[in-house]
Amino acid sequence: MRNVMLFVATGICLLATSLSAHHSDAALDLNALHTIEGLVTDYRMRNPHGYFTVETTDENGQPVEWSVQMGSALSVSRRGWTRDTLAVGDRVIVGVRPARDGRSYGMLATLEKDGTPITYERFRVPETGATTRTLEGIWITDRASLGPDFPGGFDELTRAELTLTEKGQTANDAYTQDSEENSELWCITKPTPGGIMYTDTYPIQIEYNEAGETIIIRSQFFDQVRTVYMDGREHPDPGERFAMGHSIGWWEGETLVVDTNNFADHRSPYQNGVPSGAQKHVVERYRLNENGRRTLVDFVLEDPEYLTEPLIHSRELIYAPQMEISRFDCDLEAARRFLPQ
Repeated sequence: MRNVMLFVATGICLLATSLSAHHSDAALDLNALHTIEGLVTDYRMRNPHGYFTVETTDENGQPVEWSVQMGSALSVSRRGWTRDTLAVGDRVIVGVRPARDGRSYGMLATLEKDGTPITYERFRVPETGATTRTLEGIWITDRASLGPDFPGGFDELTRAELTLTEKGQTANDAYTQDSEENSELWCITKPTPGGIMYTDTYPIQIEYNEAGETIIIRSQFFDQVRTVYMDGREHPDPGERFAMGHSIGWWEGETLVVDTNNFADHRSPYQNGVPSGAQKHVVERYRLNENGRRTLVDFVLEDPEYLTEPLIHSRELIYAPQMEISRFDCDLEAARRFLPQ
């Protein structure tokens, strides 16, 4: 058996950027590729992460079992993986981005089974040519439309774009993802605008109430459901706060404007160490393009307690009626497997 450490540039392996949306390089060394060869002893597709284990030997010839983290069951199934892709007893050669603390844990980068490479390419949304006259329906981002300079994952985008107050920087410096402070380890989702940011992997669905009083925005990511009140009401008293915030909306011509306030405190809403609080405010705009195949979404995020400047972001969503918003069903054991034992 071989157990070789290779060091490569981060940009060589696209997988490092595609999976870092959940656990960043704070705990995993995305600049290192560790190669192991051995036998599969377990394989499970779960959300927010699937895992398989590989029995191998260390540099002293002693048996060791590696735990290999994959993407969610939903994301890897879109890449062509099934519950039969791996089986106990398969001989594999695996490249992983290893944990910084030296334990036998890593994030999947490359895989070869019985001498045959197993592809792990990012899912690309097929253009079906389907059109719609409204914003209603299922939408997902074409990753290619984000451009080559788009940082890899929600945590890296926000790390690159957020400008922090002294309080925000202090909180960010004190945070580690492999600790109980990481809300995802408790299957707690990332509030608005998290659903938009994760549309490069998980679709959203927009649904109108028949009376026009509400619009429901669902995200497959952590089974998010938001109610946008369209009946002219105001936000409630600032003391009344909600995990996903309180959303009111209105139409400006053909553009849907969604204003969200009254957020509950959250330790890691951007999948890094920057918190959010009572001053957080998000304004989203959704506009269908002329041919009815795409929707332009942009948002402005403000939180003067932790951010010195707003975060402004926009992207195109593809109309994807062929997709389904199946359940995410976050598995607590799988979510917490990332923690050191």
